[in-house]
Amino acid sequence: MAKLLLIDDNEMNLDMLSRRLQSRGHTVICAVNGVQGIGVANRERPDLILMDLSMPHLNGWEATKQLREAPLTKKIPVVAVTSHNMKGDQEKALQVGCAAFVLKPVNFEKLEQVIKTLLSKGAPV
Repeated sequence: MAKLLLIDDNEMNLDMLSRRLQSRGHTVICAVNGVQGIGVANRERPDLILMDLSMPHLNGWEATKQLREAPLTKKIPVVAVTSHNMKGDQEKALQVGCAAFVLKPVNFEKLEQVIKTLLSKGAPV
C-alpha cells in the first residue's frame, strides 16, 4: 500500500487513525505538529500527508503552504483532516494546497476512498 504521514497534535487521533490505516496495509509515520511534520515529510517523502489544521507551533494551514513551496514536498498530496467546519474552511484548505478535505470525526471509509483516489492520480497537487 502507501507510506502515509499523519500530522495531528491529538494523541488519540494519531493512535486511532494510524491503527486503522496500518490495518489496511499502509505504513504510517506520525508527527505531532506542523514543524515536526515538515521535517518528517522532507526526510521520509511519504506518498500522502494527512494534516490536522489546528495544531501548536505551526498550524496545518501554514504547514501545507510551506510543503507546497518546497521542492522535495510540493507534489505530495495533502489531505486536510479537521474539525474546522465553518463556511469557507474547505475552500481555504484547498487554496493553501490541500488536495482534499475530510471532517472529524473521520468517516474511515470516506478517508480510505480519498486516499485511494489521490494515490491513483499520482499526486495531483
